[in-house]
Order: sequence, then structure tokens, then C-alpha cells
Amino acid sequence: MSAAASPTAPLLRTPLHTLHVELGARMVPFAGYDMPVQYPAGILAEHRHTRSAAGLFDVSHMGQVRLVGADAATALETLVPMDIVDLPLNKQRYALFTNDAGGILDDLMVTRREDDLFLIVNAACKEQDIAHLQAGIGQRCTVEPLPQRALLALQGPLAVVALGRLNPDVAKLTFMTGGFFKLEEAECYVTRSGYTGEDGFEISVANEHAEALARALLAQPEVKPIGLGARDTLRLEAGLCLYGHDIDTTTTPVEAALTWSIQKVRRAGGARAGGYPGAAVIDAQLARGAPRKRSGLIGSERTPVREGALIVDADGRELGRVTSGSLGPTINQPVALAYLPADLPAGTAFFAVVRDKRVPLQATALPFVPQRYVR
Repeated sequence: MSAAASPTAPLLRTPLHTLHVELGARMVPFAGYDMPVQYPAGILAEHRHTRSAAGLFDVSHMGQVRLVGADAATALETLVPMDIVDLPLNKQRYALFTNDAGGILDDLMVTRREDDLFLIVNAACKEQDIAHLQAGIGQRCTVEPLPQRALLALQGPLAVVALGRLNPDVAKLTFMTGGFFKLEEAECYVTRSGYTGEDGFEISVANEHAEALARALLAQPEVKPIGLGARDTLRLEAGLCLYGHDIDTTTTPVEAALTWSIQKVRRAGGARAGGYPGAAVIDAQLARGAPRKRSGLIGSERTPVREGALIVDADGRELGRVTSGSLGPTINQPVALAYLPADLPAGTAFFAVVRDKRVPLQATALPFVPQRYVR
């Protein structure tokens, strides 16, 4: 929640800006845009509503990009350590742009469609990502940004019920698959995916149809508008990384516990191993481990543990710092992510230093709440 715009740059607006204001949203600068952080019900109510019913998020500030050309998949594999060549039609995959040190430049979603690869990149990184794509593979395929399209996310266990009233065929999608669907007379590309740990959908729609579609969704009894504040607490409970906080150019996929995203075909010994920035570093860590690892921590007391808090052991030895932290509304306990040494003995006691006081924490498996994807 820290991707603020330059103080001198005018804030951009998504196609839903007027609707946000009408709904009473508190607007804040985020990634160069004027975005809703919460609505009158508040972050806690929005979080809980998404977990129990369905929440509608405006994520139109994210970057949407098409890669067009017969060589697009092979070309993209020179920038990411993921299997793109074998990605089936209308299947989506999580991916990472890496640098020569194995650090993460950004994380993104890639979907193979009939005539292109469809990419969604982070809002704060989209300009540099597009430049990175154009410089790296622009001579092998067409890199086409899609600023004319908005992006809506409908998340929660009743999302399929609400969206299904607009087009019942969306229920045929499973997690990380997509397809073209007509919604409110607009041709949309819909994937069954999201950033909350819940079932849900992300909907790419032309800017001129975005407000009508959002209003149609909000007219469904299950759906309420949700801001960036609850989006952050939802993704944290789901154990999902936020770029610029939990992952960045100084963290590798192995350190970040994202090795599941690197398919065997791209690892050492695989048919298309290496060939992307930082491959030697990442392969070495895949083989021998990394010195630190992104870990989940949960507090037994009510004191929230925020980003930047120092993590120490019982002797006061510094172990790391919190990269994301909040009260987890679903479990009603503080939750945090931090990078900790990989060789810590079992049973190590952890404490966060909050206002010069030690707050006890326990290491726990991620996610903090069960993910409920429809596979």
C-alpha cells in the first residue's frame, strides 16, 4: 500500500473513478492513480464480506499487454523462468521477470489465447515492464499495451453466482483458465483467478463498458465494492506476495518461496533450462537452497506487527524484518511475512520489536487461511 505517485505528477483516474466517488470511497494516491482505499463500511467489513460473499475490486490501474507473433512464447521465455511454450490454450500462469542477479523485477500473469499471449503486470511497474519487454523481445514479437481496457476483479465464494447471472457459462471456468464472454453486451476476457485466496474472476473489459458492467455487478445482492485496504489484508492472509514489499530486485524466487512457479522443463536438466536472466543464480539456489526464506509469522497477542518491524530471537539477535504485516481479520490474530535465515534451529522463538517492546510470534505454514480456488 505504498505505491504513491510523485507529488508533482497529476493523478490518473480509472474508468470507474466517478462511480467510486458516488459510492463514498475514500480516495488515495496509489501507483500514480487516484484509487479507493475503502468505502463507508470500512476495511474490516469489506474484508469479511469478500470472504463470505463477493467483493468487486477496481484493478484497472494494472497493466494489460498483448504479445503477438508466432515466436512470442519462445521469446518470453528469455525473460522469465516459467514454461510458456507448453502453456495450453486459455490457460493462465504466474510468472516472474528476473534480473541478472536472480532478483525479481516484477511478478505477472500470463494467459495463452488464440491469437496472443495476454499479460497482466503490476501498476507501479507497468511502464518499466513494457520497456523491458520491448527492449528484450520487441524484435521477435509485437508488444502491444492495452490502456483502452479496464480490469475488474470479482472475488469471493459467491462470485460465481453473481457473475453467472450475467453469463452462466463463466461457471465452466476452473482456476487459472480463461475465455471470452459477453457480459452486459460487452465482449470481455475473463479468467478464474484473483489475489484474495478466494474463488473469483478477473474481467478485462473495454473502458467505455467498464462502468456499466461494474454497476450491473454491484446490483447483484451478493456483491459490494471493496477498496485497496481490504485487498491488501485479503492477499496477506492468503500468503500472497506484494511486489515492492515481499518481493523485489533483491529477492530471488527461491528466497521468496516461489519455486513452485518454476516448471521442471526450465530448471537445470530440463529440455529448455536456463536462457533467462539470473538462471545460474536461481538454479544454484534450487539445488542447494538459499540462505534465507520468506516465512509466515502469527502473533498470539493483539498487537499488530507492521512492515519494517525488526524480528529477533530470545537473545535479541536480529533475524530479519517484516515485509508485510497486519491483523488478519479472518483469524483475528496478527499475521506477518518476513525473510528469516534458512538454517534456524527448530523451536527458535521469534519476537517482533514494536515500539521498543517484544511481541511474541510463532512461525507457521502459509497461507494463514485456506485458499478456496475451484480447480
